[in-house]
Parts: sequence; structure tokens; C-alpha cells
Amino acid sequence: MEVSFENADFALTCGDMRDLRKRHGAVRAKKIQQRLEDLRAVETPAAMRLLPGRCHELHGDRAGQLSLDLDHPYRLLFRPAGDPDPGPGGGLEWSTVRAVVVIGIEDTHR
Repeated sequence: MEVSFENADFALTCGDMRDLRKRHGAVRAKKIQQRLEDLRAVETPAAMRLLPGRCHELHGDRAGQLSLDLDHPYRLLFRPAGDPDPGPGGGLEWSTVRAVVVIGIEDTHR
């Protein structure tokens, strides 16, 4: 799947493991890198459901975004690129998404 970034600074950080460790610590940096590698390796987000990270859609004010667990309570947030097809229940039709935009890292439990 094609992966791009909403924030150019975060994209640069993710491309530099040393900077990623400095900003997020060794454990989270490793998980960020793994989740990004997983996203790039799959064809659609539907395949992410079979991999570690508990890929799931968010609701409420984050509707339209997806999340991958990092180290609790942090998550890697991303959204489909473009205008995705709606799913049968009004959510996202995961199997039609071929590109995503990474939003960033957030503590979504606040």
C-alpha cells in the first residue's frame, strides 16, 4: 500500500531511526517503524487486521481515521488517501483503500 505523511517533519523523523528514538524512545520508535513497514507491505488495510497492532477505525471526532497500537496509550493514526468508498455499515470499505496518509502519533485515551 502507498504510505504518505500529512506532516513533512514527521515524515523526515520516521525516515531517521536515530531521530525517531530521540523523540519517541527506543520501544515506541521500533513499533512505529514496524507498523509503517507493515502498512507498506500490505495491499489494503483489510490485511492489517491479520497483523499485530490491532488496526481499527476510530469514531466520534476521529471518524474516518484508523489507528494502530504502539506502546500503551500511544497509537499511530492514519486515514485513507483520497475519497474512500463507504462500507456497508457506513464505515470504511477497507478492501478498496490502496493508499493512506499518516497523521501522526497520539495518546488517544486523553
